Amino acid sequence: MDREERKTINQGQEDEMEIYGYNLSRWKLAIVSLGVICSGGFLLLLLYWMPEWRVKATCVRAAIKDCEVVLLRTTDEFKMWFCAKIRVLSLETYPVSSPKSMSNKLSNGHAVCLIENPTEENRHRISKYSQTESQQIRYFTHHSVKYFWNDTIHNFDFLKKLLYGVNEIAVKVPSVFKLLIKEVLNPFYIFQLFSVILWSTDEYYYYALAIVVMSIVSIVSSLYSIRKQYVMLHDMVATHSTVRVSVCRVNEEIEEIFSTDLVPGDVMVIPLNGTIMPCDAVLINGTCIVNESMLTGESVPVTKTNLPNPSVDVKGIGDELYNPETHKRHTLFCGTTVIQTRFYTGELVKAIVVRTGFSTSKGQLVRSILYPKPTDFKLYRDAYLFLLCLVAVAGIGFIYTIINSILNEVQVGVIIIESLDIITITVPPALPAAMTAGIVYAQRRLKKIGIFCISPQRINICGQLNLVCFDKTGTLTEDGLDLWGIQRVENARFLSPEENVCNEMLVKSQFVACMATCHSLTKIEGVLSGDPLDLKMFEAIGWILEEATEEETALHNRIMPTVVRPPKQLLPESTPAGNQEMELFELPATYEIGIVRQFPFSSALQRMSVVARVLGDRKMDAYMKGAPEAIAGLCKPETVPVDFQNVLEDFTKQGFRVIALAHRKLESKLTWHKVQNISRDAIENNMDFMGLIIMQNKLKQETPAVLEDLHKANIRTVMVTGDSMLTAVSVARDCGMILPQDKVIIAEALPPKDGKVAKINWHYADSLTQCSHPSAIDPEAIPVKLVHDSLEDLQMTRYHFAMNGKSFSVILEHFQDLVPKLMLHGTVFARMAPDQKTQLIEALQNVDYFVGMCGDGANDCGALKRAHGGISLSELEASVASPFTSKTPSISCVPNLIREGRAALITSFCVFKFMALYSIIQYFSVTLLYSILSNLGDFQFLFIDLAIILVVVFTMSLNPAWKELVAQRPPSGLISGALLFSVLSQIIICIGFQSLGFFWVKQQPWYEVWHPKSDACNTTGSGFWNSSHVDNETELDEHNIQNYENTTVFFISSFQYLIVAIAFSKGKPFRQPCYKNYFFVFSVIFLYIFILFIMLYPVASVDQVLQIVCVPYQWRVTMLIIVLVNAFVSITVEESVDRWGKCCLPWALGCRKKTPKAKYMYLAQELLVDPEWPPKPQTTTEAKALVKENGSCQIITIT
Repeated sequence: MDREERKTINQGQEDEMEIYGYNLSRWKLAIVSLGVICSGGFLLLLLYWMPEWRVKATCVRAAIKDCEVVLLRTTDEFKMWFCAKIRVLSLETYPVSSPKSMSNKLSNGHAVCLIENPTEENRHRISKYSQTESQQIRYFTHHSVKYFWNDTIHNFDFLKKLLYGVNEIAVKVPSVFKLLIKEVLNPFYIFQLFSVILWSTDEYYYYALAIVVMSIVSIVSSLYSIRKQYVMLHDMVATHSTVRVSVCRVNEEIEEIFSTDLVPGDVMVIPLNGTIMPCDAVLINGTCIVNESMLTGESVPVTKTNLPNPSVDVKGIGDELYNPETHKRHTLFCGTTVIQTRFYTGELVKAIVVRTGFSTSKGQLVRSILYPKPTDFKLYRDAYLFLLCLVAVAGIGFIYTIINSILNEVQVGVIIIESLDIITITVPPALPAAMTAGIVYAQRRLKKIGIFCISPQRINICGQLNLVCFDKTGTLTEDGLDLWGIQRVENARFLSPEENVCNEMLVKSQFVACMATCHSLTKIEGVLSGDPLDLKMFEAIGWILEEATEEETALHNRIMPTVVRPPKQLLPESTPAGNQEMELFELPATYEIGIVRQFPFSSALQRMSVVARVLGDRKMDAYMKGAPEAIAGLCKPETVPVDFQNVLEDFTKQGFRVIALAHRKLESKLTWHKVQNISRDAIENNMDFMGLIIMQNKLKQETPAVLEDLHKANIRTVMVTGDSMLTAVSVARDCGMILPQDKVIIAEALPPKDGKVAKINWHYADSLTQCSHPSAIDPEAIPVKLVHDSLEDLQMTRYHFAMNGKSFSVILEHFQDLVPKLMLHGTVFARMAPDQKTQLIEALQNVDYFVGMCGDGANDCGALKRAHGGISLSELEASVASPFTSKTPSISCVPNLIREGRAALITSFCVFKFMALYSIIQYFSVTLLYSILSNLGDFQFLFIDLAIILVVVFTMSLNPAWKELVAQRPPSGLISGALLFSVLSQIIICIGFQSLGFFWVKQQPWYEVWHPKSDACNTTGSGFWNSSHVDNETELDEHNIQNYENTTVFFISSFQYLIVAIAFSKGKPFRQPCYKNYFFVFSVIFLYIFILFIMLYPVASVDQVLQIVCVPYQWRVTMLIIVLVNAFVSITVEESVDRWGKCCLPWALGCRKKTPKAKYMYLAQELLVDPEWPPKPQTTTEAKALVKENGSCQIITIT
């Protein structure tokens, strides 16, 4: 039954889930209702926290087809449970009879038949729905996506593929009341409420009030930050959610509707002056210039062209289906800004809507922000385990108290209160506030250095970061490139590099003509825009670009050529002499070049070219620019300088971006019309090599120093960018991410095609340029693997993998077993789409890296949210998703954040250890006193809990971060040998000295069971003591608070709290030393003096309030000696654990050769002995066609 009724939805996708069907059971519901009443509502809370238990407790299993409730479980490592109610949509509202009438009836004139990937299955699905006898569709909603029951596949599927809802990305801001209920129902706050009620019945009002105040402050601050995030996200999304758009209807009628009414298949008219896209749409007419910075992070306007017409014959149509990723050059994405449109005579620029609402690219981005995957952090998992241990200890105390009280015939009411009280002692309700204190202080310190935090819990996680991913543009580098200079070629020889291109000597040269024409620049509202590289190149020559007006285009019924010309001051004024005069006789006074045909830049070909004509010239010119190797290969060998490779290598090693230029005169028979239809290959060959343009992607001033600091601290750095591979590798070398002696291996992955399996080609970026024959590469030159002695420092420093987004996707899909290996050395990831950046973060996390992400664009949103610590350098979209936002747009915030994170993490450990010791010390004090039917007095509890514990906790967290980032990393969890040994040793020491005092006092010659007439200290001259307590005799006798054991235990335990506070307050290497925390030092000294004073020199009024009895002076001195010895032993043991714990404990436990816990460390050890890794130059790795599940592969050497 179980196996049959389990289905999987979103198979193979990131949000894959298992689905189980259930129906509501009345008898189960009745039993649960009874249980809720009997447990005083606690069972209801438990079922609220556990959706799986809730469904299983109130429902019975049912076939998914007919169920009322679905239980969903994610298939990732978190195995999270969700439940959703099945709803029914009546088709009476949407009458559907046949596929033919669908477009008319279902959507009132919308052309819905055009759907994304209209495969046979989808067509069959639509017809199945249209002919179905059932008039109802069953569906449920999960994470803003609707899933409907599909009879064809007997499972739930996306509703978007059949019935489309309102086109909006709705981010509802929950009401304060709703958020309050959700926050208050947190298990910690419920436990605090239980504790407060219990203490109030026991008349312990003051501390109860203190806990209530702390809880209210915590809840209010949490509500404020959560609501603020929702409002920010809502405002970001609302900017384009409802706009008026024009839609083409039947008979070319134009109708104006709200964007919320758009459905896939609508033909939308893109306005002339541009718009913000309210949906994803594919262009079918005209061209658009779009700013996609919201998606890609690159503020380069992109030209979108209309979707090419498919082949006329039926076969051709089936060959290629529209896909937003494949056809992104023709797709306008939601949230991107259309700056300008271009069209032919009287034609409108039209686009067909393909995706709406949360299905759009922007919708998916918002969903990743609204429903992020949980971040797993060992500290919090260990904290819960530790709390469970405390609960177990509390359980023992609970049973002991009940048995002891029954044996001593104590009243039932007192037994209940005392036994429950031991639970609140063992599991301190102040723990959440104490743990939060350090984080709040760290948040305040971060704010002072301009780093704002919207997710304070992430500060601790930042202390563990051992890998940081950086976006490139605007993060590591300044925006855009700068022209460093040019190096022309004459007679197949390089001339000296020239910085100034804008001069009279070069104005009419072919080199400058190529720079002036070979680009994709356009004018938007009179301002030049386009690729920053093209822009810098064009600005360097100082020419003027003029585009044809709409009127001219309409007049000629075609787009007129763009014209470029130099400014008049650059043209030589002297009349040319000799035979030049004859040649230029027909030339007009002005020198202009018209761009006749443009072959856009292709990343696959690594070049672009144009056909241009100088005004008045008979022949046209072909100009080409692109990657130097690609250009040189298309030029006549005799025009390429002999030292081309050496010159190129010199520039690339210096981190320059080098572009080569080439030119050739075209035959005079090539007319305007012929050029418009000529193939690219016919133009791009047999060129003359003209020289190099050297561009510089300027690094931000602080980048190299920050990266060096991170490397010294053993923190890996990775570049993930939307920019090209060449630029990314160049910048990585420039900033020190890849050292000069390191090898770069480029992984070029190709998807399966024409029956061939997927494969990866490996290229060595450096060695290939040095060898004429690839086979001549010396095997000795293949990088040697270096490993440091310590596993913590395990790093492979000699080779780096680089790949682009397409290759990364292919590797993820077809080479899963290679992914961890590539993650271990992958340093440069270029041309990465937003979702690929998120996938990269997840892949790195899967090999146990703690990943930080630093970016500045909305395209980084998903990655910033998914990373353990995401820091945005922009205060716009990215800051909504990012836990941290830096006010200064520089990566210097990264080491600062890690330092503060480490300090906060160590503070959390200190506080947790201290609170654990506080619980155990107080628990043991109370257990000892329960054995003689005594207890600590209310004011004794209050003095310990308020005056000692809260003061110490809130001041010991104030230590600022250490000024440097050290190579050592703090432990990630509480369950580690040194930490556990530290806590257990302190528990044993404290219990030992407390027991010593408790039993030793009974051995004193003056000891007797205390009664109001007792006078053990008449020799001290404190005879007044008795009379001061006569009034309270009845009350004191009732609770048996006043006795010698109580006084002894109270004084020793009070000192013990302060001793462990000092022992656990760690300084270097993560925090400033303890003595620099002036508030803590002052508080501890003051408390020491106060407790010492009331112990050695009793004050009647204080003793009366604290219910302390008088003991002889020599016993006071004895207690002081016990405390001093306790302090010496505690601090010595803690220091020893700190100093020798790491090396001695594993040795003592006999586990010196332990397998490293982190997967990446274990993998690094394995790769040391792998002879086939790293892949050798010029080899290919192929995926095995048969074994697809585990993605195995084999390496084949191509000869």
